Amino acid sequence: MRIALAQISSTDDLAANLELVAAEIEAARAAGARLLLLPEATMCRFGVPLGPVAQPLDGPWASAVRALADEAGLTVVLGMFTPGDGGRVRNTLLAVGAGVEAHYDKIHLFDAFGFQESRTVQEGRDPVVVDVDGVGVGLATCYDVRFPGLFSALAERGAEVVLVAASWGSGPRKVEQWQLLTSARALDSTCYVLACGQADPATLGRDTGGAPTGVGFSRGVGPLGEVLGELGASPGRLVLDLDRAVVAAAREGLPVLANRRV
Repeated sequence: MRIALAQISSTDDLAANLELVAAEIEAARAAGARLLLLPEATMCRFGVPLGPVAQPLDGPWASAVRALADEAGLTVVLGMFTPGDGGRVRNTLLAVGAGVEAHYDKIHLFDAFGFQESRTVQEGRDPVVVDVDGVGVGLATCYDVRFPGLFSALAERGAEVVLVAASWGSGPRKVEQWQLLTSARALDSTCYVLACGQADPATLGRDTGGAPTGVGFSRGVGPLGEVLGELGASPGRLVLDLDRAVVAAAREGLPVLANRRV
């Protein structure tokens, strides 16, 4: 399976962000990818009120993404915001196109480093694995990467690949933590982990006021922790070819899932 990662920097302009999505879908199609991963908060960046932004899964923004994905004949996974309860929203990964119709609501909310996502966002409950061309693909969002149990659970539900969409907050050693955590989660689950973050808006001359709006460094990691490719802080694209036989061999040689006792 060929998977494309599009490290973009979204703004608070939903129409402009949709144009970015359309351009990345076309680039992924031209590269022969069967799946395209874009970051968390692709619909709208963090740092602005999210209530007025949120739309249902059958609303105009998601419907436009769905149409673009279907027209290109590939599956697209990206972050958006959907309505929640009590005035909050859900931090949702939309997965659509090429016969896929699913979504994942972020389970672990980023109440850390002085930011309180749970103030405006309602947590999800259920891990999600989708089938893309016969391959199990698990979905995770940003802060989820700090919780190894989710990745093991996704693997036990059939995931051989886990996609992590992020808008990683900047700060001391945060890039190093991102790199370490994505590699560790691949080893925990013996899955490919493909992690696509928002580009650092500072590389485009933007100041977003301290919200977790991205540091870049999207990357792919193999099931034994080998780094398959990595971007820097600026917007960019990464295309990776994955082999299911590599996952099978890793699980035979390092059967951490079978050996788990707790």
